[in-house]
Amino acid sequence: MRTTPSGRLVLLRHGETEWSRSGQHTGRTDIPLTPHGEDQARAVAQALADFSFVLTLSSPLQRAYRTAELAGLTPELDEDLLEWDYGGYEGRTTPEIREELGYDWSVFRDGVVPGETPGETVEEVAGRASRVVKRALEAMADGDVALVGHGHYSRVLATVFLQQEPRMGAKLLLDAGSLSVLEYEREEPAIRAWNIPARTS
Repeated sequence: MRTTPSGRLVLLRHGETEWSRSGQHTGRTDIPLTPHGEDQARAVAQALADFSFVLTLSSPLQRAYRTAELAGLTPELDEDLLEWDYGGYEGRTTPEIREELGYDWSVFRDGVVPGETPGETVEEVAGRASRVVKRALEAMADGDVALVGHGHYSRVLATVFLQQEPRMGAKLLLDAGSLSVLEYEREEPAIRAWNIPARTS
């Protein structure tokens, strides 16, 4: 009989930024949370009180680790949690990119082009996520794990945990400031909760 982790994997997407509000692709650009994004991060703290974290990891970008801090977490920074490198599409919105290309572009299906950074394929993002999931699974033998990161990256990471093709991440919507929970049910990786919004006043 296989032994499966008893802990839960909590994915916390960073709170709102100016670019997440405007729909701009925000990969490696290091921008802060808005005041509303800070409120979202603080609002998550109550929901996290139900977990017993043995490992907390955060992207080193300020919008992620500041979210972790405001949510009452003390994360270890892990560069494998950085957002997708969007290359030449950094800072641009999906409608802008589609207008330029002349078709219904999707980052999951069509990828990115090089810019100031080389950009990444969805498979490269999944490769980084695989390293994080491996580390998380080892820790989940002893308790819960929190990963504080970004929208597109966390969607790909969820597919890795669920043992699905990474482009399935296109089907998993994930809003700023949201909380999701993954765990094992009878030896199968599963979604317990997904995209639960932060409840701000």
